[in-house]
Amino acid sequence: MNKIYFVDVTNRDGVQTSRLGLAKLQKTIINLMLDDMGITQSEFGFPTTKHELNYLNGNLELVERNVISKTKLSGWMRGIAEDVELSFHNVPKLKNVNLSQSTSEQMINGKYMGKKTPQDIINMTCEAVECAKSCGAEIIGVNAEDASRSDIDFLIRYAKEAKRAGAKRFRYCDTIGFEDPKTTYDRIFKIAKEVEMPIEMHFHNDLGMAAACSVMGAKAAIDAGVDAYINTAINGMGERAGNADLVSCLLAILKSAGFRNKYQIDENIDLSKSWKLAKYTAYAFGVPIPINQPAVGDNAFAHESGIHADGALKDRRNYELYDYEEL
Repeated sequence: MNKIYFVDVTNRDGVQTSRLGLAKLQKTIINLMLDDMGITQSEFGFPTTKHELNYLNGNLELVERNVISKTKLSGWMRGIAEDVELSFHNVPKLKNVNLSQSTSEQMINGKYMGKKTPQDIINMTCEAVECAKSCGAEIIGVNAEDASRSDIDFLIRYAKEAKRAGAKRFRYCDTIGFEDPKTTYDRIFKIAKEVEMPIEMHFHNDLGMAAACSVMGAKAAIDAGVDAYINTAINGMGERAGNADLVSCLLAILKSAGFRNKYQIDENIDLSKSWKLAKYTAYAFGVPIPINQPAVGDNAFAHESGIHADGALKDRRNYELYDYEEL
């Protein structure tokens, strides 16, 4: 069976939370903790950004020394060859990259101001993929920014062309949180079936559905016969209303009725490390975890109602779906 893997983007997208940020040491500690938890990949920053370079090169040195051994580190950049060349010049040991281009009519017109056509977007992306291959990249992902508002036939053509150029994954970005679980499943299934390429789910939480859309997108990819990669941020940090929360997505796949024992996650992931990771990240950002946050909030295993308290004392499974010891 194909598997569901996790790409945590806290150190790239999470740090774009308005008015907040992380020190480079804090980002390094998060990478170390993600590795300890066995998370598949950490999108650890921007290789084109000068102030990131010591941190990025230092963390790749930790990979070389086997200090970070389970989690792959990947860099994010625009899907243009010049950015790719600069990234590998700045960070020579970079092996994993995600190349991003806008694919919706709204963004192609609204950001490029009529200067680019959809075919230009495909051409630039393929040039960037070929450049990354020539620079020694091992895993190349292509991102469709605003995929949820993009024409699906164009997305399929975009992904197929990028695959032919050498891309290994296609990232479906719900950049403004527009998607819902049903349309997510339908669109991801069709893309995965036609492109036959692992799909990454990147969902924002503007409508409160990021985790639900992420897991339904992963289900669609698996059902269509390809691996799925869920993009998450610890505690749901990120632009505007944030990204899909790491622990919520993990629990949805491991514990929910439609997923439990039916879909497999990366076997390296150790859920028992999630509480510690969530608490450290909350401290690093200076953002307290909501009291009702799934699994790691202070009330996640608390009971007020007498009926609930009595039932939980008799057998916690009466009112608790999973155990706090698992976290």
